Amino acid sequence: MNPNAEKLRKKYMDDPPEGMTSEDIRRMSEDDLLDMDYFLNEDDPFGDDFGEEGFYIF
Repeated sequence: MNPNAEKLRKKYMDDPPEGMTSEDIRRMSEDDLLDMDYFLNEDDPFGDDFGEEGFYIF
């Protein structure tokens, strides 16, 4: 399995999205897990890049 998928699985098992349980996450395929993560975070304006050094216009 992809190590990144395992990190995501642990993250979502510890704090499942609304309407899901840890058991649901445990049973998901790797592809389904990655798809879910993408759709839960696709519109996040602050994503992973927020707070990194660089030029910001406020």
